[in-house]
Amino acid sequence: MLNFSEACERNKEPIADALSVYLSDICSVLEVGSGSGQHALFFSKRFPHLFWQPTEQAPYLAALQTNLKEHRHKNILEPYTLNVNHHWPDNHYDALFTANTLHIMSLSAVENLFLGVGKAIHASGRLFLYGPFRYQGRYTSTSNAQFDQWLKARDPLSGIRDINVITQLAEQQGFTLNTDISMPANNQLLVFKRG
Repeated sequence: MLNFSEACERNKEPIADALSVYLSDICSVLEVGSGSGQHALFFSKRFPHLFWQPTEQAPYLAALQTNLKEHRHKNILEPYTLNVNHHWPDNHYDALFTANTLHIMSLSAVENLFLGVGKAIHASGRLFLYGPFRYQGRYTSTSNAQFDQWLKARDPLSGIRDINVITQLAEQQGFTLNTDISMPANNQLLVFKRG
């Protein structure tokens, strides 16, 4: 598998277990930043009632397409290019899922993600955001603080986001924080509901 991610392999099952409570009334999920497609492949098999829409930035799309062709399930839609800073397609979905992307993006890209979510997700939709977060400026672990330092050394515009910022951006698009689930390896799964 191209661009195989050990982190995806470790976290896919705990994330799926946590998501299972929220997916019974959802038919379509837009995934932002699908990477290797490991989550798309695992979740589409685990939740066969879902249509899963993978997306990735242009430089990484070919690898994603190759991986999905080799292992594709019938409920995985054809992946397409999505850069959160540019025009979003006019498609609409019941939910958005993204894992380990918000701390890689710049804050302005995170803001643009939420603007796109405002248009792409249905009026009663959900957001599922997985990754490390800070709480009132505090890290949930020493390892997350070290990871944040590493991120900022690599790219000063990246970094672990504060949940207050994320909640505010979600609220501007009509979403409220429904659940904040502690996950393995000092990560969180934030579940937002609209309407």
